[in-house]
Amino acid sequence: MPRIPIIMPQLGESIAEATVLSIAFQAGEMVETDQDVLEVETNKATMGVTTPCGGRVAEWLIEVQQSYPVGATLGYLEVTDEEAERAGLDAPAPAAASEHSSSPMDSTSPAQSKGGVQPTVRGLPVPAHASGATYLSPRMKARMNELGLHAADLSAVAGSGAAGRVTIEDFEKYLARLDEHKLSPASSMRVAVADAMRRSWTRPLATVGRSVVLDPLLAHRKTSTPKPGPALYALRALAIALGENSAPAGRLVGQKIVHPHSIDVGFAVEAEDGVLVPVLRRADQTPLSEMVVRYDELVELARQRRLPATAQGGSIATVTNFGTFGLEWATPIPLPEQTLVLGLGAGRVIPSWDKAKAQFLPVTEAQLTLSFDHRVLDGGGAGRLLQRIAVLLKEPEKL
Repeated sequence: MPRIPIIMPQLGESIAEATVLSIAFQAGEMVETDQDVLEVETNKATMGVTTPCGGRVAEWLIEVQQSYPVGATLGYLEVTDEEAERAGLDAPAPAAASEHSSSPMDSTSPAQSKGGVQPTVRGLPVPAHASGATYLSPRMKARMNELGLHAADLSAVAGSGAAGRVTIEDFEKYLARLDEHKLSPASSMRVAVADAMRRSWTRPLATVGRSVVLDPLLAHRKTSTPKPGPALYALRALAIALGENSAPAGRLVGQKIVHPHSIDVGFAVEAEDGVLVPVLRRADQTPLSEMVVRYDELVELARQRRLPATAQGGSIATVTNFGTFGLEWATPIPLPEQTLVLGLGAGRVIPSWDKAKAQFLPVTEAQLTLSFDHRVLDGGGAGRLLQRIAVLLKEPEKL
Protein backbone atom coordinates (compact mmCIF):
# COMPACT_ATOMS: atom_id res chain seq x y z
CA MET A 1 0.00 0.00 0.00
CA PRO A 2 1.19 3.58 -0.58
CA ARG A 3 2.79 5.30 2.41
CA ILE A 4 2.34 8.99 3.15
CA PRO A 5 4.66 10.82 5.60
CA ILE A 6 3.43 12.69 8.66
CA ILE A 7 5.46 15.93 8.65
CA MET A 8 6.28 18.29 11.52
CA PRO A 9 4.25 21.35 10.45
CA GLN A 10 5.19 25.02 10.69
CA LEU A 11 3.51 25.76 14.03
CA GLY A 12 4.14 29.50 14.08
CA GLU A 13 6.06 32.15 12.18
CA SER A 14 9.07 32.00 14.53
CA ILE A 15 8.96 28.28 15.40
CA ALA A 16 11.88 26.16 14.20
CA GLU A 17 11.28 22.99 16.20
CA ALA A 18 8.90 21.24 18.58
CA THR A 19 9.18 18.58 21.28
CA VAL A 20 6.97 15.48 21.12
CA LEU A 21 4.92 15.16 24.32
CA SER A 22 2.70 12.19 23.53
CA ILE A 23 1.66 9.81 20.73
CA ALA A 24 -2.10 9.23 20.53
CA PHE A 25 -2.08 6.30 18.05
CA GLN A 26 0.33 3.39 17.84
CA ALA A 27 1.50 1.55 14.74
CA GLY A 28 -1.32 -0.52 13.24
CA GLU A 29 -4.17 1.71 14.44
CA MET A 30 -6.58 3.41 12.04
CA VAL A 31 -6.85 7.21 11.91
CA GLU A 32 -9.08 9.68 10.08
CA THR A 33 -8.24 12.77 8.04
CA ASP A 34 -7.11 15.79 10.12
CA GLN A 35 -7.09 13.75 13.32
CA ASP A 36 -4.68 14.73 16.12
CA VAL A 37 -2.12 11.96 16.36
CA LEU A 38 0.66 13.75 18.25
CA GLU A 39 0.87 16.38 20.96
CA VAL A 40 3.91 18.60 20.61
CA GLU A 41 5.27 21.54 22.58
CA THR A 42 6.91 24.61 21.09
CA ASN A 43 8.41 27.48 23.06
CA LYS A 44 5.04 29.21 22.78
CA ALA A 45 2.28 26.62 23.18
CA THR A 46 1.18 23.00 23.20
CA MET A 47 -0.35 21.96 19.88
CA GLY A 48 -1.52 18.93 17.94
CA VAL A 49 -0.08 17.41 14.78
CA THR A 50 -2.80 16.11 12.47
CA THR A 51 -2.92 13.46 9.75
CA PRO A 52 -2.88 14.55 6.08
CA CYS A 53 -5.47 11.88 5.26
CA GLY A 54 -7.11 8.77 6.67
CA GLY A 55 -5.30 5.45 6.88
CA ARG A 56 -3.36 3.09 9.13
CA VAL A 57 -0.33 4.19 11.15
CA ALA A 58 2.56 2.27 9.60
CA GLU A 59 5.37 3.40 11.89
CA TRP A 60 6.72 6.23 13.99
CA LEU A 61 10.26 7.55 13.57
CA ILE A 62 10.23 9.61 16.76
CA GLU A 63 10.60 9.37 20.52
CA VAL A 64 8.66 11.16 23.23
CA GLN A 65 10.50 14.13 24.82
CA GLN A 66 12.73 14.51 21.77
CA SER A 67 12.75 17.68 19.64
CA TYR A 68 12.37 17.65 15.86
CA PRO A 69 12.64 20.48 13.34
CA VAL A 70 9.87 21.84 11.16
CA GLY A 71 9.69 19.70 8.02
CA ALA A 72 10.99 16.50 9.63
CA THR A 73 9.20 13.24 8.79
CA LEU A 74 7.71 11.96 12.04
CA GLY A 75 6.14 8.76 10.78
CA TYR A 76 4.20 7.14 7.95
CA LEU A 77 0.59 6.28 7.14
CA GLU A 78 -0.45 3.35 4.97
CA VAL A 79 -3.27 4.59 2.76
CA THR A 80 -5.39 3.48 -0.15
CA ASP A 81 -4.45 4.35 -3.73
CA GLU A 82 -7.36 6.81 -3.80
CA GLU A 83 -6.11 8.63 -0.67
CA ALA A 84 -2.58 8.70 -2.05
CA GLU A 85 -3.78 10.24 -5.31
CA ARG A 86 -5.89 12.78 -3.42
CA ALA A 87 -2.83 13.73 -1.33
CA GLY A 88 -0.77 14.24 -4.48
CA LEU A 89 1.58 11.30 -3.90
CA ASP A 90 2.75 10.06 -7.27
CA ALA A 91 4.74 7.09 -6.00
CA PRO A 92 4.82 5.09 -2.77
CA ALA A 93 7.33 6.24 -0.17
CA PRO A 94 10.12 3.68 0.40
CA ALA A 95 9.34 1.25 3.16
CA ALA A 96 12.85 0.50 4.37
CA ALA A 97 14.02 2.67 7.21
CA SER A 98 17.42 2.99 5.58
CA GLU A 99 15.79 4.60 2.54
CA HIS A 100 13.88 7.29 4.43
CA SER A 101 16.65 9.84 4.07
CA SER A 102 16.61 9.50 0.29
CA SER A 103 12.87 10.09 -0.08
CA PRO A 104 12.05 13.40 -1.77
CA MET A 105 9.43 14.02 0.91
CA ASP A 106 11.80 13.42 3.80
CA SER A 107 14.06 16.49 3.91
CA THR A 108 15.25 15.94 7.48
CA SER A 109 15.33 12.67 9.38
CA PRO A 110 14.47 12.70 13.10
CA ALA A 111 17.55 10.64 13.86
CA GLN A 112 19.73 13.39 12.47
CA SER A 113 17.93 16.04 14.49
CA LYS A 114 18.50 14.58 17.95
CA GLY A 115 22.09 15.69 18.33
CA GLY A 116 21.19 19.29 17.55
CA VAL A 117 18.15 20.46 15.68
CA GLN A 118 18.89 22.08 12.32
CA PRO A 119 15.74 23.95 11.18
CA THR A 120 14.58 23.13 7.67
CA VAL A 121 12.81 26.49 7.36
CA ARG A 122 15.29 29.31 6.84
CA GLY A 123 14.93 33.06 7.18
CA LEU A 124 12.58 32.97 10.15
CA PRO A 125 11.26 36.46 10.93
CA VAL A 126 12.38 36.21 14.57
CA PRO A 127 15.86 34.75 15.23
CA ALA A 128 15.78 31.55 17.25
CA HIS A 129 18.81 32.45 19.34
CA ALA A 130 20.88 35.44 20.38
CA SER A 131 24.43 36.01 19.30
CA GLY A 132 27.04 37.63 21.47
CA ALA A 133 29.08 40.73 20.69
CA THR A 134 32.39 39.49 22.10
CA TYR A 135 35.12 37.39 20.48
CA LEU A 136 34.89 33.65 21.08
CA SER A 137 37.79 31.37 20.31
CA PRO A 138 37.11 28.19 18.29
CA ARG A 139 37.78 26.14 21.40
CA MET A 140 35.30 28.20 23.42
CA LYS A 141 32.67 27.93 20.68
CA ALA A 142 33.09 24.17 20.53
CA ARG A 143 32.69 23.84 24.30
CA MET A 144 29.61 26.07 24.34
CA ASN A 145 28.04 24.19 21.43
CA GLU A 146 28.64 20.97 23.33
CA LEU A 147 26.71 22.37 26.30
CA GLY A 148 24.01 24.05 24.21
CA LEU A 149 24.94 27.54 25.41
CA HIS A 150 25.08 30.87 23.62
CA ALA A 151 27.34 33.89 23.80
CA ALA A 152 24.80 35.80 25.84
CA ASP A 153 25.14 33.20 28.61
CA LEU A 154 28.70 34.43 29.28
CA SER A 155 27.44 37.65 30.88
CA ALA A 156 27.89 36.17 34.35
CA VAL A 157 31.47 35.01 33.73
CA ALA A 158 34.31 37.34 34.78
CA GLY A 159 37.04 37.24 32.14
CA SER A 160 40.75 37.11 32.99
CA GLY A 161 42.08 37.28 29.42
CA ALA A 162 43.28 40.24 27.41
CA ALA A 163 40.85 43.17 27.50
CA GLY A 164 38.61 41.18 29.84
CA ARG A 165 38.13 38.33 27.39
CA VAL A 166 36.58 35.17 28.85
CA THR A 167 39.04 32.30 28.49
CA ILE A 168 38.18 28.61 28.39
CA GLU A 169 39.71 28.30 31.88
CA ASP A 170 37.39 31.07 33.18
CA PHE A 171 34.46 29.27 31.65
CA GLU A 172 35.33 25.86 33.09
CA LYS A 173 35.83 27.35 36.57
CA TYR A 174 32.45 29.02 36.32
CA LEU A 175 30.79 25.72 35.35
CA ALA A 176 32.53 23.91 38.20
CA ARG A 177 31.19 26.42 40.72
CA LEU A 178 27.66 25.98 39.36
CA ASP A 179 27.69 22.36 40.53
CA GLU A 180 27.91 23.63 44.11
CA HIS A 181 24.45 25.20 43.82
CA LYS A 182 20.98 23.78 43.58
CA LEU A 183 20.13 23.28 39.90
CA SER A 184 16.81 22.73 38.17
CA PRO A 185 16.04 22.40 34.47
CA ALA A 186 14.65 25.45 32.65
CA SER A 187 11.48 24.80 30.69
CA SER A 188 11.28 25.57 26.97
CA MET A 189 8.99 28.48 27.86
CA ARG A 190 11.56 29.94 30.27
CA VAL A 191 14.35 29.60 27.71
CA ALA A 192 12.20 31.27 25.04
CA VAL A 193 11.37 34.22 27.31
CA ALA A 194 15.02 34.61 28.27
CA ASP A 195 16.11 34.60 24.62
CA ALA A 196 13.47 37.17 23.65
CA MET A 197 14.51 39.50 26.47
CA ARG A 198 18.19 39.21 25.51
CA ARG A 199 17.35 40.32 21.98
CA SER A 200 15.07 43.09 23.20
CA TRP A 201 17.78 44.50 25.45
CA THR A 202 20.15 45.06 22.52
CA ARG A 203 18.11 48.20 21.74
CA PRO A 204 18.08 51.53 23.61
CA LEU A 205 14.88 51.31 25.65
CA ALA A 206 13.23 54.01 27.74
CA THR A 207 10.07 54.33 29.84
CA VAL A 208 7.73 57.22 30.58
CA GLY A 209 4.76 57.22 32.92
CA ARG A 210 1.80 59.20 34.17
CA SER A 211 -1.24 58.71 36.36
CA VAL A 212 -4.80 58.17 35.14
CA VAL A 213 -8.09 58.31 37.06
CA LEU A 214 -9.96 55.02 36.70
CA ASP A 215 -13.36 56.04 38.10
CA PRO A 216 -15.02 56.55 34.67
CA LEU A 217 -13.65 53.19 33.51
CA LEU A 218 -14.83 51.39 36.66
CA ALA A 219 -18.30 52.95 36.41
CA HIS A 220 -18.60 51.93 32.76
CA ARG A 221 -17.46 48.40 33.58
CA LYS A 222 -20.25 47.98 36.17
CA THR A 223 -22.90 48.64 33.52
CA SER A 224 -21.32 46.43 30.84
CA THR A 225 -22.26 42.84 30.00
CA PRO A 226 -19.95 41.03 29.59
CA LYS A 227 -17.51 43.06 31.67
CA PRO A 228 -14.20 44.06 30.05
CA GLY A 229 -11.09 43.86 32.22
CA PRO A 230 -8.99 46.99 32.84
CA ALA A 231 -6.25 45.68 30.52
CA LEU A 232 -8.75 45.41 27.65
CA TYR A 233 -9.78 49.04 28.12
CA ALA A 234 -6.09 49.98 27.95
CA LEU A 235 -5.56 47.80 24.87
CA ARG A 236 -8.47 49.41 23.03
CA ALA A 237 -7.29 52.92 23.96
CA LEU A 238 -3.76 52.13 22.74
CA ALA A 239 -5.14 50.69 19.49
CA ILE A 240 -7.23 53.80 18.79
CA ALA A 241 -4.26 56.06 19.50
CA LEU A 242 -2.01 54.05 17.17
CA GLY A 243 -4.74 53.98 14.53
CA GLU A 244 -4.64 57.77 14.56
CA ASN A 245 -0.84 57.82 14.26
CA SER A 246 0.98 54.54 13.61
CA ALA A 247 4.51 56.00 13.52
CA PRO A 248 5.23 55.30 17.24
CA ALA A 249 4.67 51.58 16.56
CA GLY A 250 6.88 51.57 13.48
CA ARG A 251 10.22 49.80 13.19
CA LEU A 252 13.47 51.43 12.20
CA VAL A 253 14.96 49.62 9.20
CA GLY A 254 18.02 51.38 7.84
CA GLN A 255 16.99 55.01 7.35
CA LYS A 256 13.25 54.39 7.16
CA ILE A 257 10.41 53.92 9.62
CA VAL A 258 8.27 50.97 8.56
CA HIS A 259 4.68 51.60 9.63
CA PRO A 260 2.45 48.64 10.55
CA HIS A 261 -0.21 47.71 8.01
CA SER A 262 -2.60 46.57 10.74
CA ILE A 263 -3.10 47.60 14.36
CA ASP A 264 -2.72 44.13 15.91
CA VAL A 265 -2.14 44.45 19.65
CA GLY A 266 -1.07 41.69 22.04
CA PHE A 267 -1.65 41.34 25.76
CA ALA A 268 0.50 39.54 28.29
CA VAL A 269 -0.92 36.44 30.01
CA GLU A 270 0.98 34.62 32.72
CA ALA A 271 1.24 30.92 31.89
CA GLU A 272 3.14 28.13 33.61
CA ASP A 273 6.78 29.24 33.95
CA GLY A 274 6.49 32.12 31.53
CA VAL A 275 4.37 34.64 29.66
CA LEU A 276 2.39 34.26 26.44
CA VAL A 277 1.10 37.14 24.31
CA PRO A 278 -2.19 36.44 22.50
CA VAL A 279 -3.05 38.94 19.77
CA LEU A 280 -6.25 40.80 18.95
CA ARG A 281 -6.23 41.68 15.24
CA ARG A 282 -7.31 45.11 13.94
CA ALA A 283 -7.97 46.29 17.46
CA ASP A 284 -8.44 49.88 16.31
CA GLN A 285 -11.43 48.85 14.18
CA THR A 286 -13.16 46.57 16.69
CA PRO A 287 -15.38 48.12 19.41
CA LEU A 288 -14.62 47.21 22.99
CA SER A 289 -17.94 45.42 23.41
CA GLU A 290 -17.06 43.04 20.56
CA MET A 291 -13.62 42.25 21.96
CA VAL A 292 -14.59 40.95 25.39
CA VAL A 293 -15.60 37.39 24.51
CA ARG A 294 -12.59 36.81 22.26
CA TYR A 295 -10.26 38.37 24.83
CA ASP A 296 -11.52 36.10 27.64
CA GLU A 297 -11.28 33.07 25.34
CA LEU A 298 -7.66 33.83 24.44
CA VAL A 299 -6.72 34.37 28.09
CA GLU A 300 -7.96 30.86 28.93
CA LEU A 301 -6.27 29.28 25.90
CA ALA A 302 -3.01 31.01 26.77
CA ARG A 303 -3.10 29.67 30.32
CA GLN A 304 -3.56 26.20 28.85
CA ARG A 305 -0.78 26.92 26.33
CA ARG A 306 -3.14 26.08 23.49
CA LEU A 307 -3.24 29.33 21.57
CA PRO A 308 -4.26 28.97 17.92
CA ALA A 309 -1.67 30.05 15.36
CA THR A 310 -3.95 32.90 14.23
CA ALA A 311 -3.64 34.49 17.68
CA GLN A 312 0.15 34.33 17.85
CA GLY A 313 2.78 36.72 16.58
CA GLY A 314 2.59 39.70 14.29
CA SER A 315 1.49 42.19 16.95
CA ILE A 316 2.89 45.73 16.92
CA ALA A 317 2.59 46.44 20.66
CA THR A 318 1.71 44.70 23.91
CA VAL A 319 -0.40 45.65 26.93
CA THR A 320 0.52 44.22 30.32
CA ASN A 321 -1.50 44.63 33.52
CA PHE A 322 1.13 44.34 36.24
CA GLY A 323 -1.42 45.84 38.64
CA THR A 324 -2.85 42.33 39.09
CA PHE A 325 0.22 41.61 41.23
CA GLY A 326 -0.32 44.70 43.38
CA LEU A 327 2.42 46.62 41.56
CA GLU A 328 1.90 50.33 41.07
CA TRP A 329 4.86 50.96 38.78
CA ALA A 330 7.02 48.84 36.46
CA THR A 331 9.18 49.13 33.35
CA PRO A 332 8.16 46.22 31.10
CA ILE A 333 10.32 45.42 28.06
CA PRO A 334 8.89 45.38 24.52
CA LEU A 335 9.17 42.13 22.56
CA PRO A 336 12.03 42.05 20.03
CA GLU A 337 9.71 42.57 17.06
CA GLN A 338 7.82 45.42 18.79
CA THR A 339 8.55 49.04 19.62
CA LEU A 340 6.03 49.59 22.43
CA VAL A 341 4.65 48.00 25.56
CA LEU A 342 1.95 49.71 27.65
CA GLY A 343 1.76 48.87 31.35
CA LEU A 344 -1.13 49.37 33.76
CA GLY A 345 -0.51 49.54 37.49
CA ALA A 346 -2.75 48.74 40.46
CA GLY A 347 -5.51 51.21 41.25
CA ARG A 348 -5.44 52.93 44.60
CA VAL A 349 -7.77 55.43 46.24
CA ILE A 350 -6.16 58.81 46.83
CA PRO A 351 -7.42 62.30 47.76
CA SER A 352 -7.83 64.62 44.75
CA TRP A 353 -8.55 68.34 44.90
CA ASP A 354 -11.90 69.31 43.36
CA LYS A 355 -11.79 72.98 42.37
CA ALA A 356 -15.56 73.29 41.93
CA LYS A 357 -16.27 71.96 45.43
CA ALA A 358 -13.09 73.39 46.93
CA GLN A 359 -12.34 70.17 48.76
CA PHE A 360 -10.45 66.92 48.48
CA LEU A 361 -12.46 63.97 47.13
CA PRO A 362 -11.44 60.30 46.89
CA VAL A 363 -10.59 59.01 43.39
CA THR A 364 -9.17 55.74 42.12
CA GLU A 365 -5.89 56.35 40.38
CA ALA A 366 -3.46 54.06 38.57
CA GLN A 367 -0.11 54.53 36.87
CA LEU A 368 0.34 54.06 33.13
CA THR A 369 3.82 53.31 31.79
CA LEU A 370 4.99 53.22 28.21
CA SER A 371 8.29 51.51 27.42
CA PHE A 372 9.61 52.11 23.91
CA ASP A 373 12.49 51.78 21.48
CA HIS A 374 14.25 55.13 21.77
CA ARG A 375 15.56 54.88 18.21
CA VAL A 376 12.00 55.18 16.90
CA LEU A 377 10.36 57.35 19.53
CA ASP A 378 11.54 60.18 21.78
CA GLY A 379 10.24 61.20 25.19
CA GLY A 380 7.98 63.89 23.76
CA GLY A 381 6.29 61.56 21.30
CA ALA A 382 5.93 58.88 23.97
CA GLY A 383 4.44 61.42 26.36
CA ARG A 384 1.89 62.59 23.79
CA LEU A 385 0.91 59.00 23.02
CA LEU A 386 0.46 58.26 26.72
CA GLN A 387 -1.55 61.48 27.13
CA ARG A 388 -3.88 60.42 24.32
CA ILE A 389 -4.38 57.00 25.92
CA ALA A 390 -5.24 58.63 29.25
CA VAL A 391 -7.81 60.90 27.59
CA LEU A 392 -9.45 57.92 25.88
CA LEU A 393 -9.66 56.02 29.16
CA LYS A 394 -11.58 58.93 30.69
CA GLU A 395 -14.30 58.39 28.05
CA PRO A 396 -14.75 54.59 28.09
CA GLU A 397 -18.17 54.78 26.44
CA LYS A 398 -16.37 55.87 23.23
CA LEU A 399 -14.11 52.80 23.22
